[in-house]
Amino acid sequence: GVHIVVWVVVFDNSQATSPGTLPESSAVDTETGAIAVGSGAQTVDTYVDFMCPVCNSFEQAYGPTLQQLVDEGTITLNIHPIAILDRLSQGTQYSTRAANAAYCVAVDDPANVSAFVKALYAQQPKENTAGLDDATLASVATSVGASDAVASCIEDGTYTRFVTAMTAKTPLQEGATGIATPTIVVNGTTLT
Repeated sequence: GVHIVVWVVVFDNSQATSPGTLPESSAVDTETGAIAVGSGAQTVDTYVDFMCPVCNSFEQAYGPTLQQLVDEGTITLNIHPIAILDRLSQGTQYSTRAANAAYCVAVDDPANVSAFVKALYAQQPKENTAGLDDATLASVATSVGASDAVASCIEDGTYTRFVTAMTAKTPLQEGATGIATPTIVVNGTTLT
């Protein structure tokens, strides 16, 4: 007789937080979502939403110092681009798209990540606006040295599911009921 094998694939709720396509890059930890800048023994992890004004303030206040510590070989700066403010971009999901773009840049050439992050903050859209469109995100990326290949990665939203999955891993600050940005973790300790 003929034996027919039926494969039954069961999707459970974990499918919703499946990371999808992983950003394969020497600088990206695909377990945590961290994009590493530098290689110092001490670690500073920053969890940032590119539409968050306080994240921009943090970058202006501490970015140069963190970059100096990276350049001196003291720290590894682990940038976690997350998305908690999509609701504030008129339906364009700007936070997710900007975070996806950061991973696209990291995969293209990690050397451009710091400059891309600074450039995104320099052009940070106001909350409750549509944010930068994908073509603009791509031109920001190429302006800091990324190859033209980042455009399709940004427009395709290649790492959208990865951003969503990694956002869920953001540590909560003491006493907080939800994820806040920026969240800063120094040598494994979450600052309040």
